Amino acid sequence: MAAINADPEVMRWIRDGSVRDEQQTRGGVQAWESEWESQGFGLFAVEIRSTGELAGFTGLSVPDFLPEILPAVEVGWRLGRSHWGQGLATEAAAAAAAAVRFGFEERGLERIVSITQVGNDASERIMTKLGMHPVRETVNPTCGRRVRVFELSSDQYVTTTR
Repeated sequence: MAAINADPEVMRWIRDGSVRDEQQTRGGVQAWESEWESQGFGLFAVEIRSTGELAGFTGLSVPDFLPEILPAVEVGWRLGRSHWGQGLATEAAAAAAAAVRFGFEERGLERIVSITQVGNDASERIMTKLGMHPVRETVNPTCGRRVRVFELSSDQYVTTTR
């Protein structure tokens, strides 16, 4: 995960675009693990089945960095650049869909959001594939960048999965 977080192209759309070193990544992973304990949900590793190589992550987290939309649970993902353009975005969308299903069916969430910086068309395509729709555009207060918030309610989820 540290190698993925150290890649400027991967991190270009994350917060202020800064890369993260091994210590920062370790702290992030520890926070993700704590979220599983405190919230009953969190992030899942995305691995290449044939090799077991870590490709990135997907899953659910609380978007504390954007207090204006709280309470909320966000579905998110990050893939290492070496896995881009290999059909993994489709698989990542399927993994994100599994996280959404887990959130609604196993954790009883009422809505799930996804947040992306304006201009990150690849992430917006995945959000649309998940059945999400844009509900607001605002500014991420941690870095000043414009973000778009997408949302899927449990009612919309039930309607689209029938």
